[in-house]
Amino acid sequence: MAKAFLASLSLTDFRSYRSAALTLDGGPVVLFGANGAGKTNLLEAISYLSPGRGLRNATATEVGRRAPGERAGRAWSVSALISAHQGETRIGTGVEPGGARRIVRIDGEPAAPARLAEQLRLVWLTPQQDRLFLEGGTERRRFLDRLAFADRPVHAVHAAAYERAMRERLRLLTAGPADPAWLDALEAQAGEAGAALARGRAETVEALQGEIDRRADRPFPLARLTLSGDWGADAEPAALTQALRRSRERDTAAGRSLAGPGRTDLVVIHAEKDRPAAECSTGEQKALILNLILAQASRLSRAESAPTPILLLDEVAAHLDAQRRAALAQEIAALGLQAFLTGTDRSLFDAFDAAEVIRVEPSPETGAALTPIA
Repeated sequence: MAKAFLASLSLTDFRSYRSAALTLDGGPVVLFGANGAGKTNLLEAISYLSPGRGLRNATATEVGRRAPGERAGRAWSVSALISAHQGETRIGTGVEPGGARRIVRIDGEPAAPARLAEQLRLVWLTPQQDRLFLEGGTERRRFLDRLAFADRPVHAVHAAAYERAMRERLRLLTAGPADPAWLDALEAQAGEAGAALARGRAETVEALQGEIDRRADRPFPLARLTLSGDWGADAEPAALTQALRRSRERDTAAGRSLAGPGRTDLVVIHAEKDRPAAECSTGEQKALILNLILAQASRLSRAESAPTPILLLDEVAAHLDAQRRAALAQEIAALGLQAFLTGTDRSLFDAFDAAEVIRVEPSPETGAALTPIA
Protein backbone atom coordinates (compact mmCIF):
# COMPACT_ATOMS: atom_id res chain seq x y z
CA MET A 1 0.00 0.00 0.00
CA ALA A 2 1.17 3.55 -0.67
CA LYS A 3 2.54 5.46 2.26
CA ALA A 4 0.20 7.23 4.69
CA PHE A 5 1.53 9.92 7.01
CA LEU A 6 0.58 12.90 9.16
CA ALA A 7 0.91 15.99 6.96
CA SER A 8 -0.12 18.32 9.79
CA LEU A 9 -0.90 18.11 13.49
CA SER A 10 -2.54 20.56 15.88
CA LEU A 11 -3.23 20.42 19.64
CA THR A 12 -5.33 22.55 21.93
CA ASP A 13 -5.21 22.26 25.74
CA PHE A 14 -3.65 18.82 25.67
CA ARG A 15 -1.41 18.07 28.69
CA SER A 16 1.17 20.88 28.85
CA TYR A 17 0.17 22.40 25.52
CA ARG A 18 -2.15 25.40 25.30
CA SER A 19 -1.72 25.14 21.55
CA ALA A 20 0.71 23.70 19.03
CA ALA A 21 0.84 23.09 15.31
CA LEU A 22 3.20 21.22 13.00
CA THR A 23 3.42 20.79 9.25
CA LEU A 24 5.26 17.61 8.27
CA ASP A 25 6.69 16.04 5.13
CA GLY A 26 6.23 12.37 6.01
CA GLY A 27 9.81 11.55 6.98
CA PRO A 28 11.27 10.86 10.43
CA VAL A 29 10.65 13.57 13.04
CA VAL A 30 13.16 14.08 15.87
CA LEU A 31 11.86 15.91 18.94
CA PHE A 32 14.62 16.90 21.36
CA GLY A 33 14.65 18.92 24.55
CA ALA A 34 15.01 18.78 28.31
CA ASN A 35 13.02 16.38 30.44
CA GLY A 36 9.55 17.78 31.08
CA ALA A 37 9.57 20.01 28.00
CA GLY A 38 6.59 18.25 26.41
CA LYS A 39 8.10 15.69 24.02
CA THR A 40 6.17 12.69 25.36
CA ASN A 41 3.01 14.76 25.61
CA LEU A 42 3.21 15.37 21.88
CA LEU A 43 3.60 11.65 21.17
CA GLU A 44 0.68 10.92 23.48
CA ALA A 45 -1.47 13.40 21.58
CA ILE A 46 -0.68 11.54 18.34
CA SER A 47 -1.49 8.23 20.02
CA TYR A 48 -5.01 9.53 20.71
CA LEU A 49 -5.58 9.53 16.95
CA SER A 50 -6.09 5.78 17.28
CA PRO A 51 -8.74 3.91 19.29
CA GLY A 52 -8.02 3.28 22.94
CA ARG A 53 -6.42 5.23 25.76
CA GLY A 54 -3.14 6.26 24.20
CA LEU A 55 0.43 5.38 25.03
CA ARG A 56 0.05 6.28 28.72
CA ASN A 57 -3.25 4.39 29.10
CA ALA A 58 -4.92 7.57 30.35
CA THR A 59 -8.62 8.39 30.30
CA ALA A 60 -9.95 11.18 28.13
CA THR A 61 -10.52 13.46 31.12
CA GLU A 62 -6.97 13.00 32.45
CA VAL A 63 -5.17 14.52 29.46
CA GLY A 64 -6.84 17.93 29.39
CA ARG A 65 -4.51 20.80 30.36
CA ARG A 66 -4.78 22.00 33.95
CA ALA A 67 -3.80 25.48 34.94
CA PRO A 68 -2.49 26.00 38.48
CA GLY A 69 -5.36 25.55 40.91
CA GLU A 70 -7.60 23.73 38.45
CA ARG A 71 -8.83 20.36 39.74
CA ALA A 72 -10.18 19.04 36.46
CA GLY A 73 -8.62 18.99 33.02
CA ARG A 74 -9.97 21.32 30.38
CA ALA A 75 -11.69 20.41 27.15
CA TRP A 76 -9.04 19.46 24.62
CA SER A 77 -8.58 18.55 20.98
CA VAL A 78 -6.08 16.86 18.69
CA SER A 79 -6.47 16.93 14.94
CA ALA A 80 -4.39 15.87 11.97
CA LEU A 81 -4.39 15.83 8.20
CA ILE A 82 -3.52 12.39 6.87
CA SER A 83 -1.98 12.20 3.44
CA ALA A 84 -2.32 8.88 1.61
CA HIS A 85 -2.45 7.56 -1.92
CA GLN A 86 -6.25 7.95 -2.05
CA GLY A 87 -6.12 11.59 -0.99
CA GLU A 88 -6.24 13.56 2.25
CA THR A 89 -8.38 12.91 5.31
CA ARG A 90 -8.89 15.17 8.32
CA ILE A 91 -9.30 13.37 11.63
CA GLY A 92 -9.78 14.78 15.08
CA THR A 93 -10.60 13.78 18.62
CA GLY A 94 -11.09 15.44 21.96
CA VAL A 95 -13.40 16.26 24.84
CA GLU A 96 -15.94 19.07 24.57
CA PRO A 97 -16.53 21.58 27.42
CA GLY A 98 -18.39 19.83 30.22
CA GLY A 99 -17.96 16.45 28.56
CA ALA A 100 -16.37 13.29 29.91
CA ARG A 101 -16.22 11.09 26.82
CA ARG A 102 -13.97 11.79 23.91
CA ILE A 103 -15.52 12.37 20.55
CA VAL A 104 -14.10 11.59 17.11
CA ARG A 105 -14.65 13.27 13.77
CA ILE A 106 -13.48 12.13 10.35
CA ASP A 107 -13.66 14.81 7.67
CA GLY A 108 -15.91 16.78 9.99
CA GLU A 109 -18.45 14.02 10.55
CA PRO A 110 -18.96 12.28 13.93
CA ALA A 111 -17.52 8.76 13.98
CA ALA A 112 -17.00 5.90 16.41
CA PRO A 113 -13.45 5.84 17.87
CA ALA A 114 -12.91 2.38 16.35
CA ARG A 115 -13.08 3.95 12.88
CA LEU A 116 -9.81 5.78 13.52
CA ALA A 117 -8.06 2.46 12.83
CA GLU A 118 -9.31 2.68 9.25
CA GLN A 119 -7.28 5.86 8.80
CA LEU A 120 -4.19 5.39 10.94
CA ARG A 121 -2.20 2.54 12.46
CA LEU A 122 0.23 3.41 15.26
CA VAL A 123 2.99 1.30 16.81
CA TRP A 124 4.80 2.73 19.81
CA LEU A 125 7.64 2.14 22.22
CA THR A 126 7.89 3.97 25.56
CA PRO A 127 10.45 3.99 28.39
CA GLN A 128 7.96 2.09 30.57
CA GLN A 129 8.39 -0.84 28.20
CA ASP A 130 12.13 -0.95 28.92
CA ARG A 131 11.27 -3.21 31.88
CA LEU A 132 8.97 -5.38 29.79
CA PHE A 133 10.93 -8.56 30.48
CA LEU A 134 11.46 -7.81 34.18
CA GLU A 135 7.89 -7.04 35.22
CA GLY A 136 4.92 -9.37 35.55
CA GLY A 137 2.97 -10.83 32.68
CA THR A 138 0.33 -8.09 32.64
CA GLU A 139 2.60 -5.62 30.84
CA ARG A 140 3.75 -8.23 28.32
CA ARG A 141 0.14 -9.14 27.54
CA ARG A 142 -0.69 -5.47 27.07
CA PHE A 143 2.34 -5.04 24.80
CA LEU A 144 1.39 -8.07 22.72
CA ASP A 145 -2.25 -6.99 22.52
CA ARG A 146 -1.19 -3.58 21.24
CA LEU A 147 0.86 -5.21 18.47
CA ALA A 148 -2.08 -7.46 17.61
CA PHE A 149 -4.45 -4.51 17.63
CA ALA A 150 -2.25 -2.57 15.18
CA ASP A 151 -2.65 -5.50 12.76
CA ARG A 152 -6.33 -6.31 13.38
CA PRO A 153 -8.36 -3.67 15.27
CA VAL A 154 -11.07 -6.20 16.17
CA HIS A 155 -8.55 -7.66 18.65
CA ALA A 156 -9.20 -4.68 20.95
CA VAL A 157 -12.93 -5.44 20.87
CA HIS A 158 -12.28 -9.03 21.97
CA ALA A 159 -9.89 -7.91 24.72
CA ALA A 160 -12.35 -5.36 26.12
CA ALA A 161 -15.28 -7.80 26.04
CA TYR A 162 -13.24 -10.48 27.80
CA GLU A 163 -12.02 -8.10 30.50
CA ARG A 164 -15.54 -6.78 31.18
CA ALA A 165 -17.03 -10.25 31.52
CA MET A 166 -14.20 -11.49 33.73
CA ARG A 167 -14.29 -8.41 35.94
CA GLU A 168 -18.04 -8.79 36.53
CA ARG A 169 -17.66 -12.55 37.08
CA LEU A 170 -15.01 -12.02 39.75
CA ARG A 171 -17.16 -9.39 41.45
CA LEU A 172 -20.02 -11.87 41.70
CA LEU A 173 -17.76 -14.62 43.00
CA THR A 174 -16.12 -12.48 45.69
CA ALA A 175 -18.87 -10.02 46.67
CA GLY A 176 -22.01 -11.88 45.59
CA PRO A 177 -24.65 -12.71 44.90
CA ALA A 178 -23.08 -15.62 43.00
CA ASP A 179 -26.18 -16.35 40.94
CA PRO A 180 -25.44 -19.47 38.81
CA ALA A 181 -27.46 -18.30 35.82
CA TRP A 182 -25.72 -14.93 35.81
CA LEU A 183 -22.32 -16.59 36.14
CA ASP A 184 -23.19 -18.97 33.30
CA ALA A 185 -24.00 -16.02 31.05
CA LEU A 186 -20.83 -14.12 31.95
CA GLU A 187 -18.66 -17.19 31.45
CA ALA A 188 -20.22 -17.81 28.05
CA GLN A 189 -19.39 -14.22 27.08
CA ALA A 190 -15.85 -14.58 28.42
CA GLY A 191 -15.45 -17.90 26.63
CA GLU A 192 -16.42 -16.41 23.28
CA ALA A 193 -14.31 -13.26 23.59
CA GLY A 194 -11.43 -14.99 25.38
CA ALA A 195 -11.05 -17.68 22.72
CA ALA A 196 -10.88 -15.01 20.01
CA LEU A 197 -8.39 -13.06 22.14
CA ALA A 198 -6.18 -16.12 22.61
CA ARG A 199 -6.24 -16.97 18.90
CA GLY A 200 -5.37 -13.38 18.00
CA ARG A 201 -2.37 -13.41 20.32
CA ALA A 202 -1.14 -16.74 18.97
CA GLU A 203 -1.52 -15.60 15.36
CA THR A 204 0.35 -12.38 16.14
CA VAL A 205 3.24 -14.27 17.74
CA GLU A 206 3.45 -16.66 14.80
CA ALA A 207 3.41 -13.81 12.29
CA LEU A 208 6.01 -11.83 14.26
CA GLN A 209 8.30 -14.83 14.46
CA GLY A 210 8.03 -15.30 10.72
CA GLU A 211 8.89 -11.65 10.14
CA ILE A 212 11.84 -11.76 12.55
CA ASP A 213 13.18 -14.86 10.79
CA ARG A 214 12.66 -13.21 7.39
CA ARG A 215 14.69 -10.22 8.56
CA ALA A 216 17.52 -12.29 9.99
CA ASP A 217 20.15 -10.10 8.33
CA ARG A 218 19.05 -7.02 10.29
CA PRO A 219 21.40 -5.54 12.92
CA PHE A 220 19.15 -6.10 15.92
CA PRO A 221 19.22 -9.30 18.03
CA LEU A 222 16.90 -12.06 16.87
CA ALA A 223 14.24 -13.36 19.22
CA ARG A 224 12.43 -16.65 19.61
CA LEU A 225 8.83 -16.04 20.64
CA THR A 226 6.37 -18.37 22.32
CA LEU A 227 3.28 -18.10 24.48
CA SER A 228 3.02 -19.79 27.85
CA GLY A 229 -0.31 -20.92 29.23
CA ASP A 230 -3.12 -23.22 28.18
CA TRP A 231 -4.88 -21.01 25.65
CA GLY A 232 -3.43 -20.45 22.19
CA ALA A 233 -4.26 -20.88 18.53
CA ASP A 234 -6.58 -23.84 19.20
CA ALA A 235 -8.68 -22.06 21.87
CA GLU A 236 -12.39 -22.83 21.58
CA PRO A 237 -15.20 -20.87 23.29
CA ALA A 238 -16.93 -23.95 24.75
CA ALA A 239 -13.71 -25.30 26.26
CA LEU A 240 -12.83 -21.96 27.82
CA THR A 241 -16.36 -21.53 29.19
CA GLN A 242 -16.15 -24.94 30.86
CA ALA A 243 -12.71 -24.17 32.30
CA LEU A 244 -14.06 -20.99 33.88
CA ARG A 245 -17.00 -22.85 35.41
CA ARG A 246 -14.69 -25.48 36.89
CA SER A 247 -12.53 -22.70 38.35
CA ARG A 248 -15.26 -20.88 40.27
CA GLU A 249 -14.36 -22.30 43.67
CA ARG A 250 -10.63 -21.71 43.20
CA ASP A 251 -11.15 -18.18 41.92
CA THR A 252 -13.45 -17.33 44.84
CA ALA A 253 -10.86 -18.54 47.35
CA ALA A 254 -7.99 -16.77 45.59
CA GLY A 255 -9.88 -13.55 44.94
CA ARG A 256 -8.60 -13.51 41.36
CA SER A 257 -9.06 -15.40 38.11
CA LEU A 258 -6.78 -18.43 37.83
CA ALA A 259 -7.97 -19.76 34.47
CA GLY A 260 -8.18 -18.36 30.96
CA PRO A 261 -6.02 -16.30 28.59
CA GLY A 262 -5.55 -13.71 31.33
CA ARG A 263 -2.78 -16.03 32.56
CA THR A 264 -1.00 -16.18 29.19
CA ASP A 265 2.52 -14.77 28.99
CA LEU A 266 4.80 -13.76 26.12
CA VAL A 267 8.11 -15.61 26.34
CA VAL A 268 11.07 -14.01 24.54
CA ILE A 269 14.45 -15.70 24.11
CA HIS A 270 17.60 -14.01 22.78
CA ALA A 271 18.16 -16.46 19.92
CA GLU A 272 21.92 -16.06 19.48
CA LYS A 273 22.65 -16.37 23.21
CA ASP A 274 19.84 -18.86 23.86
CA ARG A 275 18.98 -16.94 27.03
CA PRO A 276 15.70 -15.52 28.33
CA ALA A 277 15.39 -11.83 27.60
CA ALA A 278 15.17 -11.08 31.33
CA GLU A 279 18.75 -12.36 31.74
CA CYS A 280 20.16 -10.11 29.01
CA SER A 281 21.73 -6.69 29.48
CA THR A 282 19.59 -3.55 29.53
CA GLY A 283 20.83 -2.62 26.06
CA GLU A 284 20.08 -6.08 24.70
CA GLN A 285 16.58 -6.00 26.17
CA LYS A 286 15.92 -2.61 24.57
CA ALA A 287 17.19 -3.90 21.22
CA LEU A 288 15.01 -7.02 21.46
CA ILE A 289 11.89 -4.96 22.15
CA LEU A 290 12.79 -2.58 19.35
CA ASN A 291 13.19 -5.48 16.95
CA LEU A 292 9.67 -6.69 17.79
CA ILE A 293 8.32 -3.19 17.09
CA LEU A 294 10.22 -2.96 13.80
CA ALA A 295 9.14 -6.45 12.76
CA GLN A 296 5.49 -5.54 13.28
CA ALA A 297 5.94 -2.25 11.45
CA SER A 298 7.59 -4.10 8.57
CA ARG A 299 4.68 -6.54 8.35
CA LEU A 300 2.08 -3.80 8.44
CA SER A 301 3.91 -1.74 5.83
CA ARG A 302 3.28 -4.53 3.31
CA ALA A 303 -0.44 -4.87 4.07
CA GLU A 304 -2.67 -4.10 1.12
CA SER A 305 -5.88 -3.41 3.04
CA ALA A 306 -4.72 -1.10 5.85
CA PRO A 307 -2.88 2.22 6.27
CA THR A 308 0.88 2.00 6.60
CA PRO A 309 1.92 2.32 10.26
CA ILE A 310 3.43 5.33 11.96
CA LEU A 311 6.05 4.76 14.67
CA LEU A 312 6.10 6.61 18.00
CA LEU A 313 9.46 5.95 19.68
CA ASP A 314 9.78 7.76 23.00
CA GLU A 315 13.34 8.09 24.39
CA VAL A 316 14.30 5.34 21.97
CA ALA A 317 18.01 6.18 21.97
CA ALA A 318 18.36 5.44 25.69
CA HIS A 319 20.43 2.26 26.21
CA LEU A 320 21.30 2.04 22.49
CA ASP A 321 24.96 2.46 21.50
CA ALA A 322 26.00 4.51 18.45
CA GLN A 323 26.04 1.45 16.20
CA ARG A 324 22.47 0.50 17.05
CA ARG A 325 21.28 4.10 16.76
CA ALA A 326 22.71 4.15 13.24
CA ALA A 327 21.06 0.80 12.55
CA LEU A 328 17.71 2.18 13.73
CA ALA A 329 18.04 5.12 11.34
CA GLN A 330 18.76 2.71 8.49
CA GLU A 331 15.80 0.52 9.43
CA ILE A 332 13.34 3.39 9.48
CA ALA A 333 14.69 4.69 6.17
CA ALA A 334 14.41 1.23 4.62
CA LEU A 335 10.81 0.85 5.80
CA GLY A 336 9.95 4.28 4.41
CA LEU A 337 7.60 5.01 7.31
CA GLN A 338 6.94 8.19 9.24
CA ALA A 339 8.45 7.95 12.70
CA PHE A 340 8.45 10.33 15.67
CA LEU A 341 11.48 9.95 17.96
CA THR A 342 12.23 11.80 21.20
CA GLY A 343 15.39 12.37 23.20
CA THR A 344 17.08 14.92 25.41
CA ASP A 345 20.11 15.48 23.17
CA ARG A 346 20.00 16.23 19.47
CA SER A 347 23.34 14.47 18.94
CA LEU A 348 21.70 11.12 19.74
CA PHE A 349 20.01 11.38 16.34
CA ASP A 350 22.95 12.41 14.17
CA ALA A 351 22.43 9.28 12.06
CA PHE A 352 18.95 10.52 11.07
CA ASP A 353 20.30 12.91 8.47
CA ALA A 354 16.97 13.17 6.61
CA ALA A 355 14.84 13.83 9.69
CA GLU A 356 12.85 16.93 10.51
CA VAL A 357 14.46 18.12 13.76
CA ILE A 358 12.34 20.07 16.24
CA ARG A 359 13.42 21.57 19.54
CA VAL A 360 10.79 21.29 22.29
CA GLU A 361 11.02 23.72 25.20
CA PRO A 362 8.65 25.20 27.78
CA SER A 363 6.83 28.36 26.76
CA PRO A 364 4.71 30.68 28.96
CA GLU A 365 2.52 31.50 25.94
CA THR A 366 1.76 28.08 24.48
CA GLY A 367 2.85 25.67 27.23
CA ALA A 368 5.54 24.21 25.00
CA ALA A 369 7.26 25.73 21.97
CA LEU A 370 8.11 23.66 18.88
CA THR A 371 11.02 25.14 16.93
CA PRO A 372 12.17 23.50 13.68
CA ILE A 373 15.97 23.29 13.42
CA ALA A 374 17.59 23.53 10.00
